[in-house]
Amino acid sequence: MAAMFGFRKKEPSAADTQERAGLFARLKQGLAKTGRVLNTDITELLRRKIDDTLFEELEERLLLADVGVDATQQIMDQIARAVKRGELGDAEALMQALEQAMTDILEPVEEPLRIPPQRGRPFSILVVGVNGAGKTTTIGKLAHHLRAEDYSVLLAAGDTFRAAAVEQLQTWGERNGVPVVAQGPGADSASVVFDALQAAQSRRTDVMVADTAGRLHTQHNLMDEIRKVRRVMGRLDPDAPDEVLLVIDGGTGQNALAQARQFHEALGVTGLVVTKLDGTAKGGVLFALARQLGIPVRFIGVGERAEDLQPFEARAFVRALLNRSNN
Repeated sequence: MAAMFGFRKKEPSAADTQERAGLFARLKQGLAKTGRVLNTDITELLRRKIDDTLFEELEERLLLADVGVDATQQIMDQIARAVKRGELGDAEALMQALEQAMTDILEPVEEPLRIPPQRGRPFSILVVGVNGAGKTTTIGKLAHHLRAEDYSVLLAAGDTFRAAAVEQLQTWGERNGVPVVAQGPGADSASVVFDALQAAQSRRTDVMVADTAGRLHTQHNLMDEIRKVRRVMGRLDPDAPDEVLLVIDGGTGQNALAQARQFHEALGVTGLVVTKLDGTAKGGVLFALARQLGIPVRFIGVGERAEDLQPFEARAFVRALLNRSNN
């Protein structure tokens, strides 16, 4: 069994290389809207004389892509230091410096989801986030990838406030050949997740993934409910949940920071999934999240297909944004 989701310890074959090339192509396509904000005139911009006016326009491009003030300042400072050292003699050198400065911000949060070898207990994942972030779809795609890696999976339909969420998760379960534990509409979410974890334990399932009701990070009573779900899981397994995965809609821009802070303070978020990056020009929010919070980014979503949920790789992400090859 693979020790790290998304990667197998073997020499890459020609098929593996072709698959990675396909993944990068989908990544570039998915990030096209944000890339257009960064790349509109940026190539011509970087061919101009390196002066204060160029720096101001480059800074504006980064801010328009929702990179955030702090992250933008770090990028610009790093480029300015390279200029002072006389390292940026042409447009390509300047582009390489921009790529490296952006990658330096993201690399500390590039941390794939690790699932340890079977320990006689299921690895439990609690998935949280606000309404509309794409939690249920993300769980379905995650189940697809886990099954492809030969993990046994069980899903918990803990979003009992939205009947469609239970049906949606059951559809994903049928599609992936994965059992789903569910109760009737309006059932206690903690009870559903408790039953699911208990079932996963008795069946010696590798991974249990629990959906939860979408809630605004400002609704303290609803945040209390999800804290209850976490406590109930701990009664069955003191180490549960192993992962608290926060799903964030990349299109919310800087509001994603407020969401992540509140959920992290309430639940101790261990990983992020940033979804819907294909539908927004604000994909730069990953830089703001990395700079401000430092929570590991496990996956990004760049499309509707299961394959469009990709393990996050910092340099590939930056190269796709800047429309560069992934060599």
